[in-house]
Amino acid sequence: MRPLSAYVLTSLLVSAGALSVGHAEETETTKHAYAAGYLAGFTCSAVFNGQKEMDAIRRDELTGIYDLVAAQVQELTPNIDHQHKFVSVSYDGGKRQRISVWRPKLGCVDLPVGASSADLKKVANPFADSTAPSADSGAPWSATPNGLTAAQQQALAEVVERAFSKAYGSGARTSAILVATPEHILAEQYLPGFTPETAQRTWSVAKSIGASVIGVAVQQQLLEVDTPAALENWSHELDPRRHITLANLLHMASGLDSNRAGNRTDRVYMGGGLVSDTATERALEVTPGERWKYANNDTLLALRTLRERFATSDGYLRFPYEQLLDKVGMHHTFLETDWQDDFILSSQVWTTARDLARLGVLHLQNGQWNGEQLLPNDWLAYISTPAPAQPPEGAPGYGAQWWLYNERFPELPNDTIAARGNRGQFLVIIPSHNLVIVRRGYDIAGEPGFNEHDFARDVLGALAL
Repeated sequence: MRPLSAYVLTSLLVSAGALSVGHAEETETTKHAYAAGYLAGFTCSAVFNGQKEMDAIRRDELTGIYDLVAAQVQELTPNIDHQHKFVSVSYDGGKRQRISVWRPKLGCVDLPVGASSADLKKVANPFADSTAPSADSGAPWSATPNGLTAAQQQALAEVVERAFSKAYGSGARTSAILVATPEHILAEQYLPGFTPETAQRTWSVAKSIGASVIGVAVQQQLLEVDTPAALENWSHELDPRRHITLANLLHMASGLDSNRAGNRTDRVYMGGGLVSDTATERALEVTPGERWKYANNDTLLALRTLRERFATSDGYLRFPYEQLLDKVGMHHTFLETDWQDDFILSSQVWTTARDLARLGVLHLQNGQWNGEQLLPNDWLAYISTPAPAQPPEGAPGYGAQWWLYNERFPELPNDTIAARGNRGQFLVIIPSHNLVIVRRGYDIAGEPGFNEHDFARDVLGALAL
C-alpha cells in the first residue's frame, strides 16, 4: 500500500469526503443566507430525523464544518417550532430568515430565500398520515451466536474500540460502527447518546443510495443505463447534452461543467436552490464519457432522469420508499428533497448504521430480499465494474456511484466497494467475505479523517484469526 500521507492527501482532493476549497466567489449577502440555511436545515433534520437536542447538534452537526459558513453559523440562533415541525433562522439583523420544514419519511426541505412561515402549507406532504418509525427490529439478522471464535471476537472488539479513538485519523470523530454478514451483526458500537435509531446525514453515501434507487427502476424497466438521459431541458435538436447517457451520469462522466470543484453545490445544499435551476442548466465541457470528474450534479441528474419518467411528483416521491426502503426495512431513512420535490440524493439523506448495513446486505444478496428481486441480479457486478474514465492514481477507483478498492489497494480484497461521504461516512461491502462494514462520524473539516481502508483491513485481520 502507498504511504498513508499520499492516500490522505489525494482523498482530501478528490474523494466524496473532501471539502475542496474551490468554490465560486459568493457575495456577503449570499454567504449570510447560506449560513442561516445551513443552520436551519441541519437543526431541522437533526431534531426531527435524528431526535437530537440542541446541545448535541451544536457539538456534532455544527462544529468542524465547511469554513465558508462555520463562523457565521455559530453566531446565529435557530428557532425550533416542535408543534409545526419547522426551524427558522433570522439573519442580517433580523431583516431576513431561512426556514426548513420537516415532513414524514421525507425529512426536512429548505425553503427558498424570501419564503416565510405562511408558505409552509404549500410544501407537498405525500406521507402526511405516516406514523413515526418504531424501534429498530434487528431484522434481517439472527440473534443466534454469530459463529466467531473467542479470539476473533476479542480481536474485532479491539479494532472497533480503536475506531472510537484517533487511531484511524487525527480529525476522526466516530459515532457508530457496525460489522455484519447477511445472517449476523458481528460488532456494533455507538458513541454515548447514539442508538440504532439515531439518524445522521450520509453526505455523499447518498449517491450510492441513489444508484440503488436507479437500480430498482432498471429492474422494473423504467430506465436503461445505456440510453440517453433524455431530460426535457436538453431536448432541442442542437443540444449536445442529448447524448449524455444515464451510464455517463452514474460514472461521473457527463462532461458537464461543474465549476472547479464538482462537489460544491452550495446553492442547492444551503441556499434553498432547485435541482432544476442548477444541475440541468450546466453546459457541456467535454465529450460525455471521456473524463471522470466527481460532480454532485451528475448524481442529481441521474435521479432527475427517473423523476421525468413519472407523471406526478407524488408517484416519484413514493417510489424509493415503496419499492426499496420499506421492503428492506430501512424505516429510519429520510430522503430529503428540494422544495419542488427533486430528491437531493447526492448528499441529503439521513439514516442509521443499521439501515446502511441493510442496503449492503441487499447487494451481497445480488439484489434479492425475501425472495423478491429488487435490483437486477447483476447490479452488484455493474456498479463494481470500473467506469471507462477513472479518478487519478492514489484514490480508489470508480464504478457506478460506488468507489472501488481494486488493484490500487492490495491490502483489501479486489472486490471491495464503498459508499463514501463527507465527515467520515462509510458503507464498505466485501462480497468475497460476505461482509458489510459501516462507520458513521463527524470528522473535522481540513484534518485527516477516518481511514476506512485501514479499518476494513484490520477488521478482516481480526476475522481471519
